[in-house]
Amino acid sequence: MRRNRNAKIIATLGPASSTLERIQELFETGADVFRLNCSHSSFEELEDRIGKIRALEQRSARPIAVILDLQGPKLRVGSLEGGRVTLEDGKAFRLDLDESPGNDTRAPLPHPEIFAALKSGVNLLLDDGKLRLQVTDCGNDFADTIVITGGELSDRKGVNVPDVVLPLSPFTEKDYRDLAFGLDMGVDWVAPSFVQRPEDLAQLRDLVAGRAAILTKLEKPAAIDHLDAIIAGSDGVMVARGDLGVELPPEKVPSVQKRIIRTCRADGKPVVVATQMLESMIHSPIPTRAEASDVAGAVYDGADAVMLSAETAAGSYPVDAVAIMDRIIAEVEQDAQYRVGIDAGLPDPQPTPADAICDALHSIVHTLPVSVTVTYTSSGFSTLRAARERPEAPILSLTPNVDTARRLSLVWGIHSVQTPDIQRVQEMVERACQVALAESFAKIGETLVIIAGMPFGKSGTTNMLRIAQVQSPEATAGEDGNGQR
Repeated sequence: MRRNRNAKIIATLGPASSTLERIQELFETGADVFRLNCSHSSFEELEDRIGKIRALEQRSARPIAVILDLQGPKLRVGSLEGGRVTLEDGKAFRLDLDESPGNDTRAPLPHPEIFAALKSGVNLLLDDGKLRLQVTDCGNDFADTIVITGGELSDRKGVNVPDVVLPLSPFTEKDYRDLAFGLDMGVDWVAPSFVQRPEDLAQLRDLVAGRAAILTKLEKPAAIDHLDAIIAGSDGVMVARGDLGVELPPEKVPSVQKRIIRTCRADGKPVVVATQMLESMIHSPIPTRAEASDVAGAVYDGADAVMLSAETAAGSYPVDAVAIMDRIIAEVEQDAQYRVGIDAGLPDPQPTPADAICDALHSIVHTLPVSVTVTYTSSGFSTLRAARERPEAPILSLTPNVDTARRLSLVWGIHSVQTPDIQRVQEMVERACQVALAESFAKIGETLVIIAGMPFGKSGTTNMLRIAQVQSPEATAGEDGNGQR
């Protein structure tokens, strides 16, 4: 099943999309990758959904990636008298460790790590930023504040602390249990929440031990301060605009999003734009024009994938949401200005054989009538470096490893196929022609470009480029290893 677009679609599964029939419908409509949110799923639900995705994968004969989204620490106020109180602008309000129900002058905040990091002048955001407090005095077990923006506060509403780095691990006991379960179930990407520093990823990489790729969610201003190092320590990045949009002023989010996309492309790491992309479609069969423009903007900027959350997990129109996102992406990629922008953002090649090969690949595809680029990869390295170039011809990625094939299904322009390993150059050319024909990427007589690493099967050795004409299997029979009869 070939997609006639390059940017990918991630669909979150939930109550509205948990049957095999609905998951298949989402896939056939355009979803390339499925996300499972540990915040709202039991182990039984996760196992059931992963099993259905793998059944669909077998039926469609196309690798499908599964993302396990870890919940991370949830910072919340405690209980309140009557379940809710009203905070008035300019009034004093105290947060403390006292577990007794709060009122309109104080509330419990059962997180000593927050008090340990506070200082006068720091802002606290409650209920997704709807209420804003400013600290006037604080200690190890309290914070006195002034209400800057008041309103109604309910039990257990979230707390964001945008101005400081909290002495808090991004992983809770629940995350450890969810991670172990997900790895045992064979998820392909793990998405950690609440990452603030590059050091936060080191422990996760040790725990994952190569069994999945790491898709770091950027949702804290502190993470943006360490952007280059966090991207370097990740296999991919998600622009998680929910919490990021709470903790950053709204006017800063678009420029931060563009900066993240540019940095990821320069580093050759896939980047996902997520949260509220088509949010009105939770309840409406059509998106707002602003939402359509938001999706288009991410695609114009060169994002590898755009993500649907509640739209497909709990919305009334999950398939319609995927369908309109698919149409928006296709429309953008047909615009001549899209290619102009993509080429203008082409990063300089790094001084390595792999980037020299892929830079040449970009020029060849632009100069010759190439139908498809074929990459041979074991770890995914060659394919990722090719995708960094955003060539005009689609990328057909061939790999003997099913794990690699699945992970690459998240990446811009990649049509991933698991195929037996190869040993000789002529076998490489023959296999490329066979798969390009079978997957409808080329016809007999058309041109394809192949990149690979020698010796075959060794990771990170991209050092060969071959231009070939697509031939029928009969035409190549009897040739030797150099393509001569």
